[in-house]
Amino acid sequence: MTTEVYIPQLGQTVEDVVIVDWLVKDGDKVEQGQEILEVETDKAVFPIEAMGKGTIHIGPYAVGDTVPVLEVVAIIGKQDDVFAAAAPEAKEEPVEAVESTDEPVAAASPAPERASDADSRVFASPRVRKMADQNDLDLGAMTPTGYGGVRIVERDVAAYLESAPKATPVARKLASVEQVDLQQVTGTGAAGKITKGDVERTLADQPAAGTTPAPVVDLPDMPVTERVPLTGIRGTISRRMAMSTQTTSRVTLFMEADATEFVAMRTRLKERVAKEWGFAPGYNDLLALIAARALREFPYMNARLAADAIELLEPINIGLAVDTERGLIVPVINNVDQKSLREFGEEFRSLVEQARSGRISPDHLSGGTFTITNLGMYDVTAFTPVINLPEAAILGVGAIVRRPVEYRGEIALRHMTELSLVFDHRLVDGAPAARFLQRIKNMIEEPYIWLVG
Repeated sequence: MTTEVYIPQLGQTVEDVVIVDWLVKDGDKVEQGQEILEVETDKAVFPIEAMGKGTIHIGPYAVGDTVPVLEVVAIIGKQDDVFAAAAPEAKEEPVEAVESTDEPVAAASPAPERASDADSRVFASPRVRKMADQNDLDLGAMTPTGYGGVRIVERDVAAYLESAPKATPVARKLASVEQVDLQQVTGTGAAGKITKGDVERTLADQPAAGTTPAPVVDLPDMPVTERVPLTGIRGTISRRMAMSTQTTSRVTLFMEADATEFVAMRTRLKERVAKEWGFAPGYNDLLALIAARALREFPYMNARLAADAIELLEPINIGLAVDTERGLIVPVINNVDQKSLREFGEEFRSLVEQARSGRISPDHLSGGTFTITNLGMYDVTAFTPVINLPEAAILGVGAIVRRPVEYRGEIALRHMTELSLVFDHRLVDGAPAARFLQRIKNMIEEPYIWLVG
């Protein structure tokens, strides 16, 4: 009996990976759990472990090849076995390759029931629900044919997929969120399947409301020292920034804050807890906790825009932009308002280390509800960051500069910093956004109040 080695789902938005290195040779003996392969997503490098014990037979995949998730790349079995795996299309669309049955899979855990399913009282087995979740399908939109016409079975899912444009689950999900008609998208994947990149290109080609499409630039002929392909993380940043600027109604508010007490508090904390905690609390740690408290007080800033409503979000998940050799990465710390300064600092430093080493999980790079980006360490005093979709706003923090200002009726040297809040006017008006930014400014100027409160 052979065991298939396949590329696992490395996060909700990962469709394919690049093979970085085979850690074993074809025909080697391997143990279950042994690292046999390293693959790279657009954010990080991950090891793949052997899923069985025996002799490994590697498929036709070399270093540098791009392989879709769930693709079988090797088998583990006897020495005289030969690699043979299902075609990629069958692996990407397991629904079409599975014979219709309504029996649940014993090894599969029941997928969480969707709200839409519960509301319409859809009846389906755990296996069918898992299939629908994997393809980001709404069971309520299907016509049931099982058990008297009230139960969704696998043939119903297969029929629904057959009538719909071929698309990967991630592409379907993105199209649903961004209100993109898949019938209008040209697929570039295997057999014309629509990928996430196809949907993103369609979004990027759509002009923002009230604008005209940008003209194609006629590049003059001149020597080029290097061409950096818009692939991997650079391509992701390019697409996401274009989507953000084209689909949001951005407004920027600037506000100056007296950070003298903020600097003093950070200095005292560093002296008191650095040895015990193993790290010195930084300005980003403090700013994240301040932002979390402000978001709890002003929940309309912790929001996103759905197709037909503004959704105020329960969790406060803050992303902090980190500069790495691979590009800008934004690790996300969940439920920041429920964490202590020490808990946040430990988690943030762990994620930064993972991001800079290229081994951060994609799950730690998504799900943010608000982002902070700090360029103060580069002597930048003020800037206008780009909103990290689908969030409503992003906070930019400039350098803390000591300069003379009026203080209590006199001229004094104070530590000053510039805050910039970029928000989407479709979700928030100017005055409410200004009150939110003003609250952050007040907590920076009087940090001891919120720290002990």
